[in-house]
Amino acid sequence: MKKKSECLGIYHYRWQKIGKMMKLCIILVCLFSFSLSATTLAQRERVSMKLQEVSLRQVLEQIREQTNLQFMMSKEQGERVGRVSVNAENATVAEVLDKVFASTGLTWVINEDIIVVKERPQSSVLSPAPDCVKGVVKDEKGNPLPGVTVRVKGTILGTSTDADGRFSLLLIDEKEMAFVFSFVGMQSQEVAYTGQKELNIVMQAEVSEIDEVVVTGYLNIDRRHLTSSVTSVRMDDIQKPGITNLNQMLEGKIPDMVVTSNSGEINATPRLRIRGTSTIIGNREPLWVVDGIIVNDPVNLSPDVLNDPDYVNRIGNAISGLNPQDIERLDVLKDAAATALYGTRAANGVIVVTTKRGHVGKPVISCSVTGTFRRHPRYTDDKINLMNSKERIQFSQQLVANHYIYPNNMPLTGYEYVLSRYYSGALTKEQFQTEVDRLQTMNTDWFDLLTKDSFSKDYAINVSGGSDNIRYYASLGYTSEDDVIRRTTNRRYTAAAKLDMTLSSRWRLSFNLNGYLNERKYTQDEVNPIDYAYNTSRAIPAFSEDGSYHFYGVYNRYGSYLNFNILNELVNSYKKQSTSNFTATVNLNYEVTEWLKLSATVSGSVNSANLNGHWGEKTHYIADLRGSDYGEKAPESSLCPYGGELATNNYNTKSYTARLQADFHKYLDENENHFLNVSIGAEANSSRYNAYSHTQRGYYDDRGKSFVTDLSPSSFPTYYSSWVQSNVPTITDNLTNLLSAYATATYGYKDYFTLNANTRYDGSNKFGSRSNEKLLPVWSVSGLVDLKTVSGLQLSWLESFSVKGSYGEQGNMLDGQTPVLVLKKGSYSDYRDEMISTVASGGFANPNLKWEKTRSYNLGAMASVFKNSLMINFEYYYKKTSDAFMSKTISDVNGFNTYVVNSGTLRNRGWNVGITATPVKTKDFNWILSGSLSKVTNTMSTLPGQETYELSDFLNGTAVVEGMPIGTFYSYKYMGLSPVDGGPMFDDWEDRKSELVDLDKYSVYTKVLVPSGQRDPDMTGSINNTFNYKQWRLGISLNYSIGGSTRLFRMMEDFVNGYSAEANINRDMLKAWKKPGDELTTDIPAIMGSASNGYNYYSYHWSSASTSDVVKIADNAWTMYDYSDLRVVSADYLKISSISLTYEFPRRILSRWKLERLALTLGATNLYTFCNSKLRGQTPTQGGFSDIQLSDTPTYTIGLNLNF
Repeated sequence: MKKKSECLGIYHYRWQKIGKMMKLCIILVCLFSFSLSATTLAQRERVSMKLQEVSLRQVLEQIREQTNLQFMMSKEQGERVGRVSVNAENATVAEVLDKVFASTGLTWVINEDIIVVKERPQSSVLSPAPDCVKGVVKDEKGNPLPGVTVRVKGTILGTSTDADGRFSLLLIDEKEMAFVFSFVGMQSQEVAYTGQKELNIVMQAEVSEIDEVVVTGYLNIDRRHLTSSVTSVRMDDIQKPGITNLNQMLEGKIPDMVVTSNSGEINATPRLRIRGTSTIIGNREPLWVVDGIIVNDPVNLSPDVLNDPDYVNRIGNAISGLNPQDIERLDVLKDAAATALYGTRAANGVIVVTTKRGHVGKPVISCSVTGTFRRHPRYTDDKINLMNSKERIQFSQQLVANHYIYPNNMPLTGYEYVLSRYYSGALTKEQFQTEVDRLQTMNTDWFDLLTKDSFSKDYAINVSGGSDNIRYYASLGYTSEDDVIRRTTNRRYTAAAKLDMTLSSRWRLSFNLNGYLNERKYTQDEVNPIDYAYNTSRAIPAFSEDGSYHFYGVYNRYGSYLNFNILNELVNSYKKQSTSNFTATVNLNYEVTEWLKLSATVSGSVNSANLNGHWGEKTHYIADLRGSDYGEKAPESSLCPYGGELATNNYNTKSYTARLQADFHKYLDENENHFLNVSIGAEANSSRYNAYSHTQRGYYDDRGKSFVTDLSPSSFPTYYSSWVQSNVPTITDNLTNLLSAYATATYGYKDYFTLNANTRYDGSNKFGSRSNEKLLPVWSVSGLVDLKTVSGLQLSWLESFSVKGSYGEQGNMLDGQTPVLVLKKGSYSDYRDEMISTVASGGFANPNLKWEKTRSYNLGAMASVFKNSLMINFEYYYKKTSDAFMSKTISDVNGFNTYVVNSGTLRNRGWNVGITATPVKTKDFNWILSGSLSKVTNTMSTLPGQETYELSDFLNGTAVVEGMPIGTFYSYKYMGLSPVDGGPMFDDWEDRKSELVDLDKYSVYTKVLVPSGQRDPDMTGSINNTFNYKQWRLGISLNYSIGGSTRLFRMMEDFVNGYSAEANINRDMLKAWKKPGDELTTDIPAIMGSASNGYNYYSYHWSSASTSDVVKIADNAWTMYDYSDLRVVSADYLKISSISLTYEFPRRILSRWKLERLALTLGATNLYTFCNSKLRGQTPTQGGFSDIQLSDTPTYTIGLNLNF
């Protein structure tokens, strides 16, 4: 109890700190929002100087050095003033300038810390030229655009539009003057000034993705000079109705990215792969970066777990708690030139998340409310191909007629239970038939009992605004999700605050605060309601006639039957998960000169994840440990005589990042044709990871969350000897320090070509004494050529055409490896009479392990035609990983049986093409069509260890085979059904088994088994359509996948283990072989009993005999059938991913309601998937071969967005 209260206190204190920091940020926003006008303050700045016969420029330089004010004047204006003398002591800038420009015909003004020298207006009959020009900027629909940059061409003089799209800009005396209007997502415009007093500008939307800049986390790069492979998308373009997790929005949206999900549960994290697989046993997930800071997963899962194609990640990854409503854009860095600045951690690609920030203008409050309906699976769905009660009982009757021998320890329920009572004389024939008739019409709806239609809510509110000197953004979010699986919920709370301050013309300061709390509750993995609903007979009741749970006996470890009911397990067990994160970042920028800027960034974050799993004393799980049903006395051999079980896992990570960076951006000539950008920096990262895990028994969740403390060792000796004495907590404490230096240089000539080079050195404490391996240079070179500009092509239909290429080298190191032996200090041993130590997990010395190196090439071409109404992008890449980490099997005499070595070579090659087009564009209607297609092929070029992989690895696709792609799975070659008895036949090399004698596992399995495909597709893509008509917008997104394969659900598993009375059966078994000739029309084997001819032959494989001198190939023919190539189908699919319809309320209504924006959205996701007709009850988007998981269920959403 004390420990629990302490945890609650820490939990409360953590969020109390977050609340205080949020309040501090809001106070700062309020204080700075009332700052004085920069122009007024600048005029009051005081200076002191004593100058004799100097030029005007020298006077202004003195003012700049003392006040940080900049100046703008022409060479002719300086010559007109000539030499001047100034003697000023603590005088204002205005006093000095008035004296200098007296009797010169010139005057001065200050605009945003810039002194502008201009002609003094002369008296004239005509009206004088205005001192400033005003105007308004709107979009094509007439909506004002706030935040548009307005700049006088050829100068640094400029401003931005306010919340109403209006601007006012000071004029300078130039014969030819033009204004440049630019805004992210809009086409830049240049407007000549011809004396207008007011300008009305209409900006057109840019058809391309994000055409202004690319954000890499370290730099913002002008896309025209981008030499690397980066895909940039706005968050608005990838959001799906009703989806609240960024991970699940990425499917089909990013070229070269494959998204694979094994479950349709809410917040289940999919596997992400960018440009194939660059490591064999290392972590294959990409690196996540949020606002320039690398973020860590809440729990350090091992690569074996993350790479397991059947693993369902319910814990989440680094950005699972991030609110998509706070995200502005994503930039996915794919080649070595793009990821080199992130060093050794970026071998699998980098995903850079940029969150929203404040804008200049009056405060704007944005609110969004979304409700989502999810439909639960039903037996009537066309994907569910299971027997009803009547069919299942007829199947049991056929088994009995065939003299089928049931498993010895089979649960007695359903038809088999009634039959046993009839055989024992407990029922008469009439009573027996009555019971059978009742069971045939029972049709228990397990899907309705274990799942439900659900409704989820998502709320978000943010405020944004500010002045030229300070901009702010703050947001709150709340998500309440109920899954279709009963007793599965998710609650997420998010908060963010951003403050950007311009302290002076040289200093800028920004603060970022982000936090989230994610609370999730779901079922224990062993329960798996979806798997139970799919595999349990509908002839079994869930409730007794009196409304209580109906229990049936399940055989246990003590050799007896114990009561089981799935609903009882759900009610009395749970898993609870709480993950939280708080991150604070401070960034300070100093502009030394116009071409040199310095920046310092400091960031700290705290991650925590608390996972609790509980089994109550009423569950079958505890009854199995206890050795008796609930309410009965536990035997002396009990492993849990009282109470239940509580598994506690607490994980905490504290991370710190400090970065210093210098950015040099300068044109090398007066005509600004040659430019050079150089950035150098140093970065230090530190991360401490702590974990605590402990499983305790004797726990009462419903009795004050207490534990049993007064058990006698003599009463339950087995419990004490087998559990209490050996059950100790596991504590993990890892410290990772990384010190890095990096540099990047870019040279360009006009827009003709651009050259780039990047490098980074990483040093880490993980390498211990292996000093030669501590530092590995990661580097890249790349270039881009604008072929249209260079060649001078004057084609009216060709807007742009450029090519680019890159080459780079990266390294990767496997976590958990050490150059020195790591011992785990143990406790005192009575037997040895001393303190003992053992080798820690993964603590065996591996001093010869080197970096895993990846070399990559990238070639690309981009073209835009017909006034950007059609844009095409194509890229080809090749990656080769050498010295890849591989596991090698060694003798157990070493104290361990596997060892990691650098012995692999892995190759990835592929291409992608993206097209964006505007087929129709009129005043009121436009249609934007975009699509992508990506292909990747990877090949293992090294022979793995001959004894490393087992038979199951080959059948499930986790074995690595020379010359084959990663994820290739193997099958038995099916030869048809026997015309004699209907048994399945295979090419199992029985007639050539002499060739297999004394061969190792790898050689036998690659000879006997046949490759059946790969679990991951090699081609993926999307087709996105957006239709805009006045205030209406319709979006339709399709995703497709080609080249993957999957195995159908196991059909004969129950035959191998014995058809259990509780098991439901695939309806295809009704088509089973019954007589000679049926083998011509069916591939379903005959249902055999012990009296059937050939039963023994099919039940034991020749290689499983103890006398066999060949590696075991299979156990029996029924298992071979489930894992044969007959049961493999294509996983190609075309999915209607999302459809959304949005209505933007017109300006006349908004004005009446005093709103800036009001939009109503209706949407749907996962509406239908076109795939192989044999995939009944399965979805091709899931990669799992093991337990049946929830498939992607259709969702229907209504949302309301408003700004005021």
